[in-house]
Amino acid sequence: MVSFLMKHLRLLKEDKIALVATGTTGSHAEEAGLKVSRVLSGPRGGDAQIAAMVANGEIGMVFFFRDPLGMHPHEPDIAMLMRICDVHNIPLATNPATARLLIRAIN
Repeated sequence: MVSFLMKHLRLLKEDKIALVATGTTGSHAEEAGLKVSRVLSGPRGGDAQIAAMVANGEIGMVFFFRDPLGMHPHEPDIAMLMRICDVHNIPLATNPATARLLIRAIN
């Protein structure tokens, strides 16, 4: 994720884009120089917090890169986040290729 963010740093630093990230990802993004609103880490409820923000209309696009070959202890939260994005018709990128297409749409 951080590698993707670094490749799109110029666009993501613009004031019109507000970034929200789970704990660890958010700290890495901040270290890269981005302004980020951080929520809890994913396993501690951060995925659910972001899903709630989507449901409340506070987030218009979600990038959630996941390892399709690995199991996550918070897999039900990840599935819930993806379902909430679908319910609320929010673009969701789960890999860098899709995220690049979404970035082009806002650029």
